[in-house]
This record gives sequence, structure tokens and C-alpha cells, in this order.
Amino acid sequence: MRETQELGNIYIMKTRTYQNTDFDAVFGVLKESKHLEELLTYKVLNEKLYDDPYWNPEYAFVAETKGQIVGFMQGVRRDIRGTKYGFIKLMGVHPKYQRQGIASKMYKQLEAIFVADQVEIVRIYDVPLNYFMPGVDPRYTPAVCFAQKHGFKHIGDSVNMSVNLDQNFEVTKEIEALKAQGIEISRATKKDKRALFGFVNVEWALWINELEMTFKSDPISMFIARKEGIIKAFSAYDGNNKGTGWFGPMGTHQDLRGLGMGNILLKLCLQDMKGQGLTKSIIPWVAPIGFYSHYVGAKISRVFWRYQKKLS
Repeated sequence: MRETQELGNIYIMKTRTYQNTDFDAVFGVLKESKHLEELLTYKVLNEKLYDDPYWNPEYAFVAETKGQIVGFMQGVRRDIRGTKYGFIKLMGVHPKYQRQGIASKMYKQLEAIFVADQVEIVRIYDVPLNYFMPGVDPRYTPAVCFAQKHGFKHIGDSVNMSVNLDQNFEVTKEIEALKAQGIEISRATKKDKRALFGFVNVEWALWINELEMTFKSDPISMFIARKEGIIKAFSAYDGNNKGTGWFGPMGTHQDLRGLGMGNILLKLCLQDMKGQGLTKSIIPWVAPIGFYSHYVGAKISRVFWRYQKKLS
């Protein structure tokens, strides 16, 4: 047991590291505290914890009182382009126990580990490789207050867009027209994996884990474009938050840009999701808002604030 805290002489609160047997209780806490997250399921939480390539239970904490888990915080580490990052990947406190310093207690322990590991920068939620949301939704006021209280600075925004799947995504004619230019489009196969990862590793190395996840789908949830037999573009879904209609990532080599490649690959993925019975797709962490709005009528559905703290 890491620490015991008395809160207002009412609750005896204990914090400790996460154990596998805590999963159900943690799921309940997150569902209660994250009322906006309709996509949070047992399957998604399992993915956020155990499918993270750097999952470490020593970075995850629960808070409990009278044997009941009322708080959870998951930290992860990433080394990105020579910088050591720490992330709060998930956190939540049951509404009944919020504003009692519980999240602060868990973060104090997590930050101590980050300092010992020589982490340089800590961010909240926007975790490359495996993430649930790309920042803090400002409608979660306690989370915003938590960030400000602990010295995190607002460094920018990110947005999610939503696409209504009740529309026509037919691109057969466009695909046939590209064949005349030596470009072939197909669903990725396991035989493509090595060449695909070689291509992606040059410019989009941080996406490899998400693309790895698509090979676990049946059928594989990714489409690729080849020019003269060489992979030059890809588009995927179910690389994160599997089964929720999560689109991406997508990338096109400069050789094929300007040919409508992104439009075609995007629509193939959306048609797949429509065929699975989904009614909408979520395009997360969007940069080219105009592209998605123009081609598939996507609309901004959520805005997130990104927070960062530099550790001395």
C-alpha cells in the first residue's frame, strides 16, 4: 500500500498500484466520471490498458475507501524523437468523491515516478500509439481545474469530426481510372505488412502500432495504394478504440498527392464501417478539417484542450 490519506475526517482514502482484479471496478469509475464517453466499453478499456505497447501496471494507480475503488489514473511513457515524455493516459474519480484531492494524490505518485525516470515533459491524454481521446474535453471542468492546479499549460487544441455513414461511398469508377496510371488499390493483406511498415516508418513511425492493430481485424481494416507495385498510400480504421467507428490513420506519399487518393481510400474505409452496421464514424485528432468536410460532409463534433507540463 503506497499511501493513506484522511479527507475531512470522513473518508480514509488509500492509493495503491493497479491490479488485474481491479478492472471491473475501474471500468465502473471511468463510466461514472466520464459521462460524455459513450464509446467506453470493456473491450476499449482492455485495449487502452493491456494493448498499449508500453503498458506498465507500476504506472497505474487506484484510490479506494472502505474497500471500494473510487479513483483511477493510468500513466505511460513514450520516447519520441529524442524527448522523454510521460502521459496521463486515463484518469477518473467517481463524482461522489471529486474535489477531495484524490486525483492530486495519484498524480503526485505518478509524477514522482516520471521524475525518477528522467521524463522531461508530461501531457494529458494525447498519447501517440494508443489513446482514448486527444486531449481534455473542457466540458469536464474538474479535469481542467486539475491541469491548471498542477502547473500544466494549455498548448493548443485538437478536434474530432463525425461522419454520417448513411451516404454513398462508391468509388469503383475512380479506382478503375487510376489503373491507367499504374496505380492499384486493394485491401491490405498480411503479405503486405513488411513493405507497408517499411514505407510508414520513413514518415509516420508513430502510427505503426495503430496499423499493427488493423491486422488483428477480420478482414484487415486497411486499404493501400500501389504505384508500379510499390506501396505509396494507406488508409485505416479500428487502429484505436476498436469497434467504435474510429477512422485513421491515413497517409499518402507525395508521388500520389493531388490524384484524389485520400478521397478514395477514406471512402473505402467508411464503406466498410457502414457495412458493419455502424451509423457514424469518428475522425479523431483532425488536421485537414476542410478535406473531410468537403469529401464526406464531416462535421466537428468535439474539441479538446491539450495540456503540457515541463519537469525540471
